[in-house]
Amino acid sequence: MEQKIFHGNISPVDFAHGLIARFNRGNYRVQQVNNNDQIVVQIATANYARSGGQTALSISIRPVEDGVIVGIGEQQWLGVAASLGMSAFAALANPMNLFSRLDDIAQDIESLQLKDEAWNVINQTAASIGATMEISERLRRLECGYCGTANPVGQSNCIACGAPLGDVHPVACPKCGYVVPAGSKVCPNCKTVIS
Repeated sequence: MEQKIFHGNISPVDFAHGLIARFNRGNYRVQQVNNNDQIVVQIATANYARSGGQTALSISIRPVEDGVIVGIGEQQWLGVAASLGMSAFAALANPMNLFSRLDDIAQDIESLQLKDEAWNVINQTAASIGATMEISERLRRLECGYCGTANPVGQSNCIACGAPLGDVHPVACPKCGYVVPAGSKVCPNCKTVIS
């Protein structure tokens, strides 16, 4: 499951509404399932879609400290692959059959891009609310191990007692927003190399 963390004043409902507004039309149907404070949005081809093969995608959205984590599962491809196979088979039998399958081919190409389009909607929703993958201001505070005072990230010594804070400053993964300890070479969430 691919995941991203967005920090800021945003809730799972904001993402769910954006996904529903974009996908609950045409050949797609969207279902929202609430489980405590987690929301799962399921996007699937309508049962009686006018064209294309069947596909489905689940998106998990839940709150985390100062933000929201969004995870997109693996898309179901079997119906789209079968529909594309039928188009290829029809073209082999008679190339003129492609004209009758243009709607199916167009819908299948759109379905192949469903996961990318879902990420686009999620990124646009976050941007419209001002949420980013940078660490929030509240998480940019380090507690001094000696006196307990909260210090801004980047501060070398405690602002209250002067004790050294060392290399304990967290950073956010530039690809997924996961908060990682300073000095980490690889993000534990998405395996991106952190420079």
